[in-house]
Amino acid sequence: MQQPSPEILKGCKANDRRAQHSLYRHCFSFLVAIGKRYRNNEQEVNALVNSSFLKILDNLSKYQSHIPFSSWSRKIMVNTVIDDYRKNKRRNNLVEMKDFSEPISLISEHDWNTADLALDAEHLLGFVRKLPPMAQKVFNLFAIDGFSHKEIGEMLSISDGTSKWHLNDARKRLTTMIKNNITHVKNKSHEKQA
Repeated sequence: MQQPSPEILKGCKANDRRAQHSLYRHCFSFLVAIGKRYRNNEQEVNALVNSSFLKILDNLSKYQSHIPFSSWSRKIMVNTVIDDYRKNKRRNNLVEMKDFSEPISLISEHDWNTADLALDAEHLLGFVRKLPPMAQKVFNLFAIDGFSHKEIGEMLSISDGTSKWHLNDARKRLTTMIKNNITHVKNKSHEKQA
């Protein structure tokens, strides 16, 4: 996302509805992309985007122009997702206990080349969406948004070790999904050649 113009930001601070609408249009797809990493339901994503945008407007006076607007607004969106998670924690069935003591098997370089050809960003996002809710949140926060296990633990009210376990679970599940996809692509390729 590009930096919004100083005029738009100034207008938003002055409660100019046109400037606010311009900023909303400017941020919308960026915020939706973040929301889709955490929610599958389009209505829930839109609700999170709207809530985040209101927080952006409410806190615009705290925004410092030397910080990239995309980083600042991403942090607000991620915090909105975490706040929503905490608010709805009781109704979510999030913890699934398993013992993952065996190491993650790596995919060979040849298989990664095949996977690279067969997978696009939407495909990979679809795999992430198939993860259990807690594993999906931890994976997104750690691998994509760059939070540490300690920070994730504090945000989600879990221990560092539980965060690490969910990340390991997510990686194993994603590896299996990617391997299955590679096998499927190879089989289709062999069928076409035959």
